[in-house]
Amino acid sequence: MNLEKIFYIVASTVLVTVFVLIVFIFSPVSYDENLKKSEKVIYYADNISPALHKIINKFNAEYRGRIRVETIDLSFDKFSTNERKELLARYLRSKSSRIDLFSVDIIWVPRFSRWALPLNRLLDSNLVDNIMPHFLPTSYTNDSLVAIPLYFDIALMFYRDDLLKKVPGYEVFEKELAGSITWERFTELKSLVDAANNRKNKPFYIFQADEYEGLMCSFVEVMTNMNNQISLKNDNISKNDKVAGEAVQFLVDLVHKSKISPVDVTGLKENQSYQYYFDNEGFALRGWPGFLSPSTAALKEEYRSKMKAVPLPHISGSKPAYVFGGWNLMISKFSDNIPEVVRFVNYLLSDENQKFHYEEGNVLPVKRSVYEDAEFTAQHPELTFYARLFESGVHRPIFEDYTGLSDIIVKHLNDAIKNNKSGDATVTAIKKDLKLK
Repeated sequence: MNLEKIFYIVASTVLVTVFVLIVFIFSPVSYDENLKKSEKVIYYADNISPALHKIINKFNAEYRGRIRVETIDLSFDKFSTNERKELLARYLRSKSSRIDLFSVDIIWVPRFSRWALPLNRLLDSNLVDNIMPHFLPTSYTNDSLVAIPLYFDIALMFYRDDLLKKVPGYEVFEKELAGSITWERFTELKSLVDAANNRKNKPFYIFQADEYEGLMCSFVEVMTNMNNQISLKNDNISKNDKVAGEAVQFLVDLVHKSKISPVDVTGLKENQSYQYYFDNEGFALRGWPGFLSPSTAALKEEYRSKMKAVPLPHISGSKPAYVFGGWNLMISKFSDNIPEVVRFVNYLLSDENQKFHYEEGNVLPVKRSVYEDAEFTAQHPELTFYARLFESGVHRPIFEDYTGLSDIIVKHLNDAIKNNKSGDATVTAIKKDLKLK
């Protein structure tokens, strides 16, 4: 082979190599593709709200080339809570590594713990210690930390301040409402509000009594007022089933005896109750902090300044009780990307993102440091109000078969309230369905 031929071969090889390098280095498409090949991709299943979407986008920008979060959006608009639960369970039963991180309703934690990694050694103890102590009980199963709160909720009541202020001497009731008015006094207030505002056949108090978990929340609150907890021991559904019957009767009487609530509540879930409240000019409404969010379609802007948030009423002689709600994060035991998932969890729970999630998504922060941030709470004084409510917060029963139990109880509660059935007969029917004596 002569020198000229060798020269052409070498020159051609060099030119081809240089061309390939230039295309690889300077082509945006090839560069992005190369980044994606080197990135660890984690899959996160949740209701991806606009606020959460912004946090994820920010994370992906900061960790570009190293970690990318892909979302599986189990939207509240598309899936009911039960449908979300079943979809997640189906994925995880298949031992699929497609989901790395997922969120669960706080009452699902025991059920999903079989598919989740223990977090005791994965999360920094300083982070766990910084979680508000009221929220942590939902994160444990058999003394093992298997979940970490993402955001929390607590039940409360809203009322029309403009209607109250027409009542003579309204200041007395205003003070009682702010400190948790008794149900007895709240019932007295109905006739006064109606008379002062010339209201006829208008609903006074709206709560959610459809056959779903929202009704269970009200039942747990009344049971707690009566110092009676669900226990499923000794063939009973509670510590004292006679008292359980009284709690059922209390809810029935809101509709059929004191008549502060219309029978229509038996067909209302959360969003439906909000719409009904405004369409029918109700006075008070059981709800959650997110009710005041811009995303609440039923809340017209002209009503926003008229709505006042206060604790729920309580039975005279009892301690107030407000049910906790919220969503916890769990890491799949089938994930191949544990270090990256832990980094993302820490990111979600940073003070900065907890504050952003509250301001943009109207969901309550879970970290003590946020509630103790004087500058932030000065901007959002309602957080101090919520923190006071936490002191009287109560959890629904925490055990694996809770959701099955709840389904049976709310079916009978809804029937009792709708058809004016006695509390004792309802408890008997519940126990029969549960195959208790």
